[in-house]
Parts: sequence; structure tokens; C-alpha cells
Amino acid sequence: MDYRHEWKYEINQADLLVLRQRLKAVASPDPHAVDGKYMIRSLYFDNAADKALREKLDGISRREKFRIRFYNGDTSVIRLEKKSKTGGRGKKQSVNLTAVQVLDLVNGRADWMADSQEDLIRELYIKMRIQRLRPKIIVDYIREPFIFGPGNVRVTLDYDIRTGFRCEDFLNPACITVPAGDAPMILEVKWDNFLPDIIRDAIRLPGRQVTAFSKYAQCRIYG
Repeated sequence: MDYRHEWKYEINQADLLVLRQRLKAVASPDPHAVDGKYMIRSLYFDNAADKALREKLDGISRREKFRIRFYNGDTSVIRLEKKSKTGGRGKKQSVNLTAVQVLDLVNGRADWMADSQEDLIRELYIKMRIQRLRPKIIVDYIREPFIFGPGNVRVTLDYDIRTGFRCEDFLNPACITVPAGDAPMILEVKWDNFLPDIIRDAIRLPGRQVTAFSKYAQCRIYG
């Protein structure tokens, strides 16, 4: 996948209500959403020196991070993802993992990755060996996604950002999570080569500026 443009805005409850109504009028709900939304649970990787966190906070233009993710509590489909950023653009590579493989990972058993047929799994394994990447923190949030065909646009409203500290509980539906500090709600807009005016108008909010907000960084507020 090529790099895509990405904008993020910090918004409040009133903004969310306005945006939700506008987007319902001009875009389509993501067909994978349940009642217009889904719950996302991610497990982010970092090392003891907080490489991924420091690169984000220091504004490094070219950076990457690895995470494992599933939706709506459904562990029958789990994805390993690598998110790469350069400037204001990002791209995502992903591959499926089984629940057994994830349990091995969070419990420190990674040797199986060396013989994987998937390039992304082998890449993470190498960086776990060289950079000492390890599962670091759980990030939960609710997302309301909208899509718009021209420009391959995806607009999401994210909120109720929570964090969990016991990485081995990643697949546990009873895993305890707590609010990630005073986390804002987030509007994200992603597109390929052009952003249609109808979407620009729908997302326009007075006084809101593009931000570099990171859910991972926000959830590291406690350590």
C-alpha cells in the first residue's frame, strides 16, 4: 500500500455530535461496524528505551511502530500491523495472527516467528532480537468510521481511550483498563491523492488545527 495523507484533530463532545450528523449526510458507515461503531483493542510494542515513544514525542519524521489489533472482542481475526510514517503521510502493513501465536508473543515465546512464511512476522522477530522490542501496553477505544469513495477517504471519530498494563491479558475480555488520563476525542481523516471538497466542508470546525496526537503516547501517561 502507498503512503496516505493523514490528518488528526482533537475534538470535544459537541464537535463529535456535529461531525456525526454531517458525516452521516455525506458519507457511508463502514460496513464492518456494529451499530455504527466498533471497539478496538491494540497491543503496542516498544523497547526499554521507549524507542517508538521517543520518536513520536521528538517529532521524528520517519518512524514506525508495531501493534497487534482485534475488533469488538472477536479474537478469531487478529492482525499484526506495522504503521510507518513519513512527514504527514502514513501507511499500514498487516498480516493475520492466531490467538495461540499472540499468546506465545505476550508470554515471551517468539522463536516460532523466525520460520514464518510472512515477511512482516519475520521483520518483527528480527527487531525484537536487535532492538529488543516487546509488548508494552494495551490501548482500547471506540471508533465510529465513515467512508467516501472518491479519494478513498476514511473518516473516524475515536473516543473513550483506555489503557491496560498487563500485556498477557490482551486477549482476556475481562482485562481491566482505565481511562488514559484526560484524553480528548479524536477526528482522523485519511485519503489517497485528493480530499473531496464535500469532506473538507463536513469536517471543518472553527478553531481546530491538525495535531500530532498519539493514542499510544497518551496511554503511556501512567508509565
